Amino acid sequence: MVSLRQAFRGSTETTELPVWSRIIVPVTDIDIDLRVLQMVCRIALRQRIEVTLVYVVEVVQSMPLDAELPSEVARGEHALQASFDFIHRQVPDKRSTVNTELLQARSAGAAIVDEAIERDAGVVMLSARLQRKRGQLTVGETVDYVLRHAPCEVIVVRHEMPDWLVHALELDQE
Repeated sequence: MVSLRQAFRGSTETTELPVWSRIIVPVTDIDIDLRVLQMVCRIALRQRIEVTLVYVVEVVQSMPLDAELPSEVARGEHALQASFDFIHRQVPDKRSTVNTELLQARSAGAAIVDEAIERDAGVVMLSARLQRKRGQLTVGETVDYVLRHAPCEVIVVRHEMPDWLVHALELDQE
């Protein structure tokens, strides 16, 4: 069994089968997802994995689920291509497989969980940013949904808090 530390630091002390052979990575923007993609690349350099990059276009209830949303689809295609290219630059050999999925759904969290179930994923790796919603700090509905409903392990990489949020929290404590 490969521990998380071994997978990320490259220790080869174990000879057992890897814990994760299929990884789901929801992407939104290469800048936001860079740390997660770097972790995926480190794992792919150590063991054979199948990575599925997922971009979800959320469709509001007032529109049909199959509505044409060209700007959102273009943004998703760009994010998927940038993420795909990044992984292939870091992991040049063909030991690992990288797939991309552009999905339209009412809820990104539900779509990600469905993809993890469909692909029998061992882990979902996603990035998150703290944000303020209704006066409370949250990582957002998508991360919360995936954490609660995914049938596999979930790794969330939280980004640094933006300066405005750090300042707001300091004011709250005064």
